[in-house]
Amino acid sequence: MEHVTEGSWESLPVPLHPRVLGALRELGFPYMTPVQSATIPLFMRNKDVAAEAVTGSGKTLAFVIPILEILLRREEKLKKSQVGAIIITPTRELAIQIDEVLSHFTRHFPQFSQILWIGGRNPGEDVERFRQQGGNIIVATPGRLEDMFRRKAEGLDLASCVRSLDVLVLDEADRLLDMGFEASINTILEVLPKQRRTGLFSATQTQEVENLVRAGLRNPVRVSVKEKGVAASSVQKTPSRLENYYMVCKADEKFNQLVHFLRNHKQEKHLVFFSTCACVEYYGKALEALVKGVKIMCIHGKMKYKRNKIFMEFRKLQSGILVCTDVMARGIDIPEVNWVLQYDPPSSASAFVHRCGRTARIGHRGSALVFLLPMEESYINFLAINQKCPLQEMKLQKNTVDLLPKLKSMALADRAVFEKGMKAFVSYVQAYAKHECNLIFRLKDLDFASLARGFALLRMPKMPELRGKQFPDFVPVDINTDTIPFKDKIREKQRQKLLKQQRKEKTENDKRRKFIKNKAWSKQKAKKEKKKKMNEKRKREEGSDTEDEDMEELLSDTRLLKKLKKGKITEEEFEKSLLTTGKRTIKMADLGISDLEDDS
Repeated sequence: MEHVTEGSWESLPVPLHPRVLGALRELGFPYMTPVQSATIPLFMRNKDVAAEAVTGSGKTLAFVIPILEILLRREEKLKKSQVGAIIITPTRELAIQIDEVLSHFTRHFPQFSQILWIGGRNPGEDVERFRQQGGNIIVATPGRLEDMFRRKAEGLDLASCVRSLDVLVLDEADRLLDMGFEASINTILEVLPKQRRTGLFSATQTQEVENLVRAGLRNPVRVSVKEKGVAASSVQKTPSRLENYYMVCKADEKFNQLVHFLRNHKQEKHLVFFSTCACVEYYGKALEALVKGVKIMCIHGKMKYKRNKIFMEFRKLQSGILVCTDVMARGIDIPEVNWVLQYDPPSSASAFVHRCGRTARIGHRGSALVFLLPMEESYINFLAINQKCPLQEMKLQKNTVDLLPKLKSMALADRAVFEKGMKAFVSYVQAYAKHECNLIFRLKDLDFASLARGFALLRMPKMPELRGKQFPDFVPVDINTDTIPFKDKIREKQRQKLLKQQRKEKTENDKRRKFIKNKAWSKQKAKKEKKKKMNEKRKREEGSDTEDEDMEELLSDTRLLKKLKKGKITEEEFEKSLLTTGKRTIKMADLGISDLEDDS
């Protein structure tokens, strides 16, 4: 491990509490990182801070320490139900991690209580825990925190509790906005007191983050910490101790290359990133069967209750494989990750940087590898320019075993595997179509046949993106896939019961459809006849009304003419009465009596 330091904690211009220094020694951090030495003094001098620093640079301690110091310096001590600090973070895994780091310090300060509010837990229990134990420091995800502000009926008046707030921290601010939490953040900011210190921490600065800085911070000091040496001159966004590689291989070779790599690195700790939850489910199952002698775990955003347990268990492992989506890409600190493998490139270039940042954290060395299709090779130049992230090529591994027939056999033996494969393929294609770099990742250039072989599909799925396309290079299995059973006997029994019910309903619907069709035809014909008669009757009535109106107009004009001849009205009065409607003059003209001068 290399020390990336900016001096000891004792060298800070604002001295830290002795027990804070003691906790730092226990954690094994005798020196500060650049982001810590730049941010902590500003925070402690009551400045709002907007900090940008490369991932893995020690941002968590950069706000945990100032929070404790600010709360220790309060004139009025916090009561049990008073909230002094709130830390908001995008994912529950990151919240758990921050809560864990914070607990190392708060155990030295029993006067402070901390509470964790995240999804996947019972909100009623969270309310009760707060009422009993309090929560001077809250670590929360935005959705759960917003929900807690609405729990007044259950005895939690959080809006009153936060009036004592001194510090608000938004960690991974760009991710908070990417994940659609902007509305929740704005709702929370409206409730919080304006007189507070605010810290906004992020690995990348976006326009949305800039807007949040303007809305939530008052005259902030901006801190941007770059890597030293080469990284400083190129503004590199990944740690300088990270070795970044790429491998170009066809879609039907990619899985074999991945398995070969993992089999040769069994004693190490890996994160394997996929683009969708369905891909994690499918390939996680496949890797469990094909990479023996190593612990393989899966985690993705659609897991509700198991995520926390899996995350904590994987952190404790010395070696293993975590198959995951981008839910694990931000801020997560998993000790001693050797390799970050990106089976699918992420949907945005900034996410690439965050994925890589799960290794080579705080002075450690690490490596990352992304698998690319031949048509995606220009992504390397794009990353070098857009993200200042240079990559070096790793050649294809030799003597790889073709494991796709084995994966096909698994699908034929178990319907669960077959269905997972189909869902994974569909979700991959849909995610590919939405890629941010759509000039490089173009759906129309994708070799669907090769991709389907890479997913070990038994047949092509029915989906809009494949409509009207022919795939001569893909040979489906000569079997009716509806006959493939579930290995789980209970699931298979349920499926057979459902199929029987569907067949019965189909038969009934077919009979009903035929009967309705014949009946509807006769009804429709009678309806048309009735409609036709009604239209004819309406036309006759309208014609009769028009004739009556015309006759009335004619009689009225004739009377006027008689009055004129008898000298009862003048010519001017006659013309004025006649010209009040153009319709009457036309009718008079039709009768040949509109020329008044001749008649008179």
